[in-house]
Amino acid sequence: TLFASPPRIGFALATPAHYPGKQQQPFSLAHSSGILYITNRRIIYLPDKGTEKLQSFAAPILNFHDSHVTAPFFGPNVWMALLQPVQGGGIPVPGTGVVEIKLTFKEGGAFDFHTHFERVKERLQQAVEINGMTSGGDGSAASRTVMGGLNVGTVDLEDLPAYQEESDGPLLSPVMANTPAAIPRVVPVRQSQVQRDSGVGVEDDRPLPKPTDNAFSPPDEPPPGYEEAQMQGLREEVERRNSGGRLL
Repeated sequence: TLFASPPRIGFALATPAHYPGKQQQPFSLAHSSGILYITNRRIIYLPDKGTEKLQSFAAPILNFHDSHVTAPFFGPNVWMALLQPVQGGGIPVPGTGVVEIKLTFKEGGAFDFHTHFERVKERLQQAVEINGMTSGGDGSAASRTVMGGLNVGTVDLEDLPAYQEESDGPLLSPVMANTPAAIPRVVPVRQSQVQRDSGVGVEDDRPLPKPTDNAFSPPDEPPPGYEEAQMQGLREEVERRNSGGRLL
């Protein structure tokens, strides 16, 4: 048993009204209160007080189709689905091949039930596809067709474990992983003048000098010829003033 519902679950089974069929006898079965179970193979409904028509109900999970939850403005939530009856299971198979089931959750829990149902059904469908067999597990025709001979006792129907980090070291974010400290430094190499002119990318064995703290500081001495240029400019200015502004 993987799930047990709250009490007071209403049960109704009937020929779907939106599948009209000629020469089809209408069928209906209902009960006002009971408990619903999900196992690793079936959905089981047990009424709180059995009647002559309904002592219990059970159907394979993979025989349910188009399941959904309806939430009306007034009243409890209802889980609905189309059910493919099992041959010889006490429910007449209509011409449409399916009957409609309604489960009314008077004490709540419809969405919780639907979540468990869809999870188990998905796991069973995946297991049937992987199994790829055609022989039945319990001998029934429906089981041979739907379950495909699958041994449901070997199917893992539990939720996957939560992810946990196994590393003992500190976790690095993608930003820290791209920092310069994590990126290896590549030292450029020089090329000779002949290699640059020819366009041949041949590496030189001589590495470039390493940068120092004074590599980008301004020069402390004036450039060559700076003082001579200053003296020449002063002499020209003195001659211009002595000549009254006239250039000789």
